[in-house]
Amino acid sequence: MKSQTYSYLLVSLQFIFIAILLIKHGLHIPSNFALFILFLGCGFGLYTVRHNPLGNFNITPEIKENASLITTGAYRYIRHPMYFSVLLMMLGIVVSQPTILSLFIYMLLVVTLFLKAQKEEMLWIKQSCEYQNYRQKTKRIIPFVL
Repeated sequence: MKSQTYSYLLVSLQFIFIAILLIKHGLHIPSNFALFILFLGCGFGLYTVRHNPLGNFNITPEIKENASLITTGAYRYIRHPMYFSVLLMMLGIVVSQPTILSLFIYMLLVVTLFLKAQKEEMLWIKQSCEYQNYRQKTKRIIPFVL
């Protein structure tokens, strides 16, 4: 499969899984714990965006022309903080009313985001010598863990 086609497939799957979770659970979040996780993910996402200029940001794993490697803010600890943010927000949705189906869809989302991260990292390694060093100093998606 062509590189760009694969990237668009991953983005499409990501949004399909998010849409399914949102439609299944609606925007009603009954517990304070679920709401806390959702807001934690939103806050982390906003913190991340603050350190990544809009011209540098890309929704696909493809690297934009003239993109620069960001290593400040959340990027100091993890290489894909926006994926972590999405996972936290969707976890807040799932724990609001967990079902076997929603847990399964969430796991599909996790796999999709890991595949996106893997694709993006392969491209960065080809493009940037400093990325290999950055990669050794940071975790992939979950701060201090993974």
